[in-house]
Amino acid sequence: MEYGIRDHAVIVTGATRGIGRGIARHLGARGARLTITGRNPKRLAETSAELDGLGVEHLAVECDVADRDATFALAARTHERFGRLDGLVANAQTFRPVTALEDVTSSDMDLLLDTGPKGTLWAMQAVFPYFRDAGRGRIVTMGSAVGMTGGAGYGPYSASKEAVRSLTRTAAREWARHGITVNCVCPASAAHRRPPADDPDRRAVFDAMYAQHPMGRDGDPDADIAPPVLFLLSDASRYITGETFMVDGGGQMRA
Repeated sequence: MEYGIRDHAVIVTGATRGIGRGIARHLGARGARLTITGRNPKRLAETSAELDGLGVEHLAVECDVADRDATFALAARTHERFGRLDGLVANAQTFRPVTALEDVTSSDMDLLLDTGPKGTLWAMQAVFPYFRDAGRGRIVTMGSAVGMTGGAGYGPYSASKEAVRSLTRTAAREWARHGITVNCVCPASAAHRRPPADDPDRRAVFDAMYAQHPMGRDGDPDADIAPPVLFLLSDASRYITGETFMVDGGGQMRA
């Protein structure tokens, strides 16, 4: 396909479950060569085996996105393996339980900032030299609607996601001259974080997310979230940069 990503080398961080895993499956099934990351060895091995079953050429690397040196090594290893580096999906970020703002601790903020905006920045910096030298690159970051609406109980997470969107716009402005586009996707798909029945606080926040939702459902990682990401990684999106895409079934209209 003219605007496909066959044979492109793409890094997908946090690809061992949920949205990241769905994106990896979708891209791999359409011919991309992947480097997938995760911190849980068991889940990483399971995702790697799944990609093997689909015939997807890939690397599976344990990596903490908060570790800048490890992220730079990841980009170098990807380029060495595939001889090219075309795209980055900066999906990984640690999550914290619902916490009232007055109870947020330093460790809460540090964890979300280290794995969110800082981890995203390290990944963008790591791939930048390869994209610059090739005269082309595609970066997709992950934001969240709660960053814009101020989801109650999600203070550190919301703040970190808005910082990711800000870095996205700055990178888009600075790197466009190198043929690099940088866009943010705000997905609505939390299947692997669905709150348990014995946690009424989280259940209430989750239910509120889908109250009066136009489509009345969560997004499917493979069928709903991954296709727009593929578009942003392809040359069909070459004149789009610095944008935020609400891939949320119209959920933002509730705000």
